[in-house]
Amino acid sequence: MKPSNFKLIPFLTLLLSSCSPDAIIDEELSNQTNSNGIDTTPTNTKVWAFNELKEWEDASFKGIANYSIENGSLNIFTTAATWERNKVKTISSFDEGTYTWRVYIPEMGVGDKASIGAFLYYNDTHEIDFEIGYGSKTKRAELKAEADDLLVYMTSQGNPFHSQQVKIKRAAWYTLSVNLTLNSNNQYITTWKINDITRSSVQLTYGNNTKFNIYCSVENLDFIGDHIPSIKNYALFDSVEFKENIKRK
Repeated sequence: MKPSNFKLIPFLTLLLSSCSPDAIIDEELSNQTNSNGIDTTPTNTKVWAFNELKEWEDASFKGIANYSIENGSLNIFTTAATWERNKVKTISSFDEGTYTWRVYIPEMGVGDKASIGAFLYYNDTHEIDFEIGYGSKTKRAELKAEADDLLVYMTSQGNPFHSQQVKIKRAAWYTLSVNLTLNSNNQYITTWKINDITRSSVQLTYGNNTKFNIYCSVENLDFIGDHIPSIKNYALFDSVEFKENIKRK
């Protein structure tokens, strides 16, 4: 059962009400003309509502693939005292646009080296992440984290490397988004938002010749805590959305 404080955002409610529950939504927006009379091409929005795992595939390693569809959410978890890394990814890849995850972040184990991930991956140096966990004592002290805080790492793993950390409250639903736009040199500008508030941004050195698979994960990872996880850690992914940027002619 989903936590009682969940409220589906109005945009997704509108989209999901117009189609069958198990459908992946492909919204074809009609050609538009802006105030200067410039034509734009159609844009696509895809929403995965997680009543099934159509168009997703397993990407787990180091343990059993612990995830299932439960009450319209994707529940991913890791077992205590293991280094399991459980995740799913889209079969298709995508480029410039806005990627959005609606995810429930639980309390998580105090000091556990466990991370909830919402990220884009091409290879190890072309990866754009949200990673959420309890955090190490050192990093929590640096950010002045309170007992009910978790830490969010917003990271580009290369080209260039960039990492910024902020605090969020435990046991709550969040809307996480990554926006990829192109500069005049056709290189990505990456912007991370939490609940529609910009929290970090970076100019990358590559562009839309690099396409990403979309990932949802819970992984026991060494960097984000102080000890091997002592409890089962999990996350509920209610939906994932990709909205393609309008491309100018």
